[in-house]
Amino acid sequence: MVTRAGSFAALASLLLAACSADTAPKPEAPPPPPCQGAMFEGVSFTHCTAVPGRHTVHTVLGPKDGAPYRSLSQLAVDRPAKSHEVAFAVNGGMFDANGLPIGYYVENGEKRHALSTKPGWGNFHLLPNGVFYGDATGNWRVSTAQDFEKDVTDRPDFGTQSGPMLVIAGKLHPGIDADGKSLKLRNGVGVDAQGRAHFVISDEPVSFGKLARYFRDTLKCPNALFLDGSVSSLWDPEHGRVDGGPPLGPLIVVEKSAMGGKIGAKR
Repeated sequence: MVTRAGSFAALASLLLAACSADTAPKPEAPPPPPCQGAMFEGVSFTHCTAVPGRHTVHTVLGPKDGAPYRSLSQLAVDRPAKSHEVAFAVNGGMFDANGLPIGYYVENGEKRHALSTKPGWGNFHLLPNGVFYGDATGNWRVSTAQDFEKDVTDRPDFGTQSGPMLVIAGKLHPGIDADGKSLKLRNGVGVDAQGRAHFVISDEPVSFGKLARYFRDTLKCPNALFLDGSVSSLWDPEHGRVDGGPPLGPLIVVEKSAMGGKIGAKR
């Protein structure tokens, strides 16, 4: 026999359970994949985002005291078993025939090549060129080489120089045509106002101008740097993509797990 008191108690229990279910924290949705497809002005791009607090950024040339890897696939097979999980990796700054950097390059706080500001031939010397740098866990920047030389007094955890700049203080590089006749696979990097680093690689040949406008107009990056053309490559583990092609030089590796790293030593 169910008493009136028992009915009230059962109803109260049900109400409490319902209230608890309503106020229980809901599990957060997983973050989107770091690399996703995008379209801009009729051209297909792959856009990868590194987010402070979620990712770390590193430059990698090759195994310690060894020759440069020269490919993302070699980097992939040589990763130590207990390494942090790779979100994605791309080719880094400009390099010589042996895969060695020709401009500023810092890896794990160790400077391997000095900053270059001299004029010359080719994309690298279409001044101003620039530097992508920062500490591993955040505070990422893209600056012209001249601003880097003037303003940065402490050595970053990582740094790689390339050129030309694509976007400078919200304006396109003055030496870049709006839509030049040179169409190649190209990639670059920019940092937005929230400190996120955006890496973009074209999935089809594209002009400098169109790549630069994508960084400025869609990604809202006040400064963006061209990384390379023709050799542009991406390793996107989540989608099973590892680009091949001509030999590479410095690499930029974005990991999912946080590591320490502070700007401190002299540059």
